[in-house]
Amino acid sequence: MESSLLHQFKSSKVQRFKVFGLLAFTVVGLLNPLNVERASAQTPFYQGKTIKLIVGSTTGGGYDLWARLLARYYGKHIPGNPEIVVQNVPGAGSVVAANQIYNLAKPDGLTLGAILPALYFDQLVGRSEIKFDWVKFTWIGSPEQNEPLHYMRADSPYKTVEDIRTAKEPPRCGSSGTGTTGHYIPRLLEETLGLKHTIVGGYQGGTEIDLAVERGEVICWSPLIATFFGREPYMSWYKKGFVRVLVQMGKKRDPRLESVPTIYELMDQYKTPEAGKRLARVVLTAATLGRPIVAPPALPAERVKLLRQAYVATMKDPELLAEVKKRRWELDPLSGEELTDLAKDVMTQPKNVIDRMNWVLGRE
Repeated sequence: MESSLLHQFKSSKVQRFKVFGLLAFTVVGLLNPLNVERASAQTPFYQGKTIKLIVGSTTGGGYDLWARLLARYYGKHIPGNPEIVVQNVPGAGSVVAANQIYNLAKPDGLTLGAILPALYFDQLVGRSEIKFDWVKFTWIGSPEQNEPLHYMRADSPYKTVEDIRTAKEPPRCGSSGTGTTGHYIPRLLEETLGLKHTIVGGYQGGTEIDLAVERGEVICWSPLIATFFGREPYMSWYKKGFVRVLVQMGKKRDPRLESVPTIYELMDQYKTPEAGKRLARVVLTAATLGRPIVAPPALPAERVKLLRQAYVATMKDPELLAEVKKRRWELDPLSGEELTDLAKDVMTQPKNVIDRMNWVLGRE
């Protein structure tokens, strides 16, 4: 009896030691940095997180609408499927948003921006309000490459380019900032073709300019061709003859605007000096950047790669493609790598071009 009790005691003691040893091994294993790192690597960084997409313009404009469409599909192509929330931060032609993204947002991949592509103008001419380095943004992608056009209200006295050249009183055009097409296209037309305009600034974005055109406060604006044919009120305006397109900025005529001359044709017609033609090429390169999506500088390389790959996949998403077709938008994407190269190219300009750009970008 005594022997049996002793045997049971020893046996239970052995079992307790085994259990304790197993627990100790498990705890040590969990605390091992290598195992912690492996477990962390198996959980996508973006799982359970939210990406904030800052739009540098007001709601309802082309940049805002594209950003909101991207937000609907982008997250499902990013490992971890983060939620994407759009926040509009308009002001100074998206300078406010660009400064915020560049200086205040953490470089962790949780803040992205949809900014206007011509902001580099202001950096080139040394504007004090510019608090970013264009080249150092992290470039993610752009859904399209586009060209602007210049329209007038059809009931205005300006029926042709020649009417503007010979007018005693220049037409009044709406603008939301010096880095927007509403500002630099009329100025470029004056510099290269002698078409004088009065620029009326202070509007927050394209939607506000649309209302101003309807009220007659201004009679002209210079949206992108894709915007003009891709959303209201322009489609109805054009169909009803409320506005007339006088100039398009591409090197070739858009098939939908076969009767409208390009700025390049007009520069040949009016014998614009070579310096003016070069300036036009530099300024109009901005449209090639399309509607870029950026992130703060110094983003970790692996996160840059992930966001760029997800952007490319989003641009091929069947649901997004169907939506783009339904809205009659255009899709001609640029990769983050292509945008990076373009950003570097446009920031390398000779002094004489920069001097002329100073006038084109003159204060509103």
